[in-house]
Amino acid sequence: MSVKRWSLLVFAGALATGCSLLNQPVEDWDSPTAWFSDDDTDEGETNPLESEEVTVATGDEELKQSVVAGDGEDATADSPLDDAIAPELRTTARDARAKLDDPEQQPTETDAAQEDLWTRLRAGFALNHDVDNERVRDQLNWYASHPGYINRVVDRGSRYLHYIIGEIEKRDLPTEFALLPVVESAFDPFAYSHGRAAGLWQFIPSTGKYFGLTQSWWHDDRRDVVAATDAALTYLDRLAKRFDGDYTLALAAYNSGGGTVSSAMRRNRKLNRPQDFWSLELPRETRHYVPKLLALAKIFDQPEAYGIELPPLENKPYFEIVKTGSQLDLAQAAELADVDVDEIYLLNPTYNRWATNPDGPHRLLVPRENADTFRAALAKIPANQRVSWRNYKVQSGDSLITIARKFSTTPSVIQQVNKLNTDLIRVGQRLMIPSASKGSDTYALSASQRLERKQERKRDGNKVRYTVRRGDTFWDIARDHRVSVREVAAWNGMAPGDPLIPGKELVIWSKTAQPSVAAASSSRGKAMVRKVGYRVRKGDNLSSIANRFSVNVQDIASWNDLNTSRYLQPGQSLVLYVDIRNSP
Repeated sequence: MSVKRWSLLVFAGALATGCSLLNQPVEDWDSPTAWFSDDDTDEGETNPLESEEVTVATGDEELKQSVVAGDGEDATADSPLDDAIAPELRTTARDARAKLDDPEQQPTETDAAQEDLWTRLRAGFALNHDVDNERVRDQLNWYASHPGYINRVVDRGSRYLHYIIGEIEKRDLPTEFALLPVVESAFDPFAYSHGRAAGLWQFIPSTGKYFGLTQSWWHDDRRDVVAATDAALTYLDRLAKRFDGDYTLALAAYNSGGGTVSSAMRRNRKLNRPQDFWSLELPRETRHYVPKLLALAKIFDQPEAYGIELPPLENKPYFEIVKTGSQLDLAQAAELADVDVDEIYLLNPTYNRWATNPDGPHRLLVPRENADTFRAALAKIPANQRVSWRNYKVQSGDSLITIARKFSTTPSVIQQVNKLNTDLIRVGQRLMIPSASKGSDTYALSASQRLERKQERKRDGNKVRYTVRRGDTFWDIARDHRVSVREVAAWNGMAPGDPLIPGKELVIWSKTAQPSVAAASSSRGKAMVRKVGYRVRKGDNLSSIANRFSVNVQDIASWNDLNTSRYLQPGQSLVLYVDIRNSP
């Protein structure tokens, strides 16, 4: 297809798509669904088994770097979780992260015959660990030379591994899959990549939605240990069946989409070349994805052969799933279970706020040894006393939006609780509003506290608080302040593909001398930026693609998690944010 014809198609698509968000009523901007509409999660093919989009996961690179820099001792000091906490809550956050990286082990049972979890893990290994490939050797050499890294991911994963292995066994899948969260998220349940992937298993919104992982103001099922594990294993099982039981191809498809792998196989078939994983031309991230898992499996299969001593891990559950029957304040839950609230968040990272989702599912993961205590204490508290309530009298000038912001909730929640059929309220009217029972410092791992810490961290440049306007894009805001799209997104706990809602406040560390002047003179109101897909052709490089579409090389690299020192591969899929007025 010619570049000219392609441009016309892009332009036609842009006109057809329009700017639906800009036509959304202002009163809907703070509703849970406004942040997660169908348009927001439209990322390629509807069926992920047919997708050709690489899922850019958080991965374990940050943990690797911190282990190297801190020699394994202080690797959590600047890690993503702590970096997302408000400054005054740093001590609380460090304590919570310490629990993630060094959870208190359950008392050892006296039954000496009971196998440990590592024996159980190895018993289900089914992948070929004897593959002699340079990519595997490179990963293996790194892991073997950094035992502190292995200890760290084991400590993090010790909360979740027993449950994950059990679910894998139920499906008769290779237990090597239990190590996949190391590759995906380094077993950080709050991991969020610039590619919009979240949780242990790093689901992007569209794939999560396809597998029933919903999102709202209250929660994000992609971070739910139980729901996301079920979705991930269901996805992997379907991919394995699609590729006739070849688990390396299934794993590659989990990362880059079944369509990508099938296309690579078709290309090799036409050229009479082998169609196994190691012979396929796949995206760079996918080419290293399977070798990472195989290298980890070899380490965990024979740790002594690589000078590694795995921390002991008992073969028994770390948590139990307790039905609550109603919404529950997480601080109250911690008191009832006699554990720290941080422990509740680490086992239930799905919750964005100070309480569970009022719409359910009404369950909570609680440490096994505290589960009976929690059940007994919860049974004594009526459902209407499990969340604190404020009796608020409507004042002149109030709206559901302003009241919701005042009490850190949403207009739809207030409407639901007070059985309001419309968003109209009157002066003097009494409203019941659910609210946190403790101060914000108690909920250090809630989404708002993590975001506040991220925005307040000192960076290079002039700090600017910018309120999103109609028509704004990351690309134009970044250009106005001479920073990258990826930086603006990262400073605000977002990904470049996340929707920008009018009225949302961003923190920008501007490189312009007069940021306010730059913003005022911006032409973004006339911009027609659209997300487009581009498949690399023979002879392409980042510079030529950037010139062709009038974008920046560094932006292309950040949008696609590319290393600018490496060559592009023909057939590689890229995502571009193009102003179609300037495109060829």
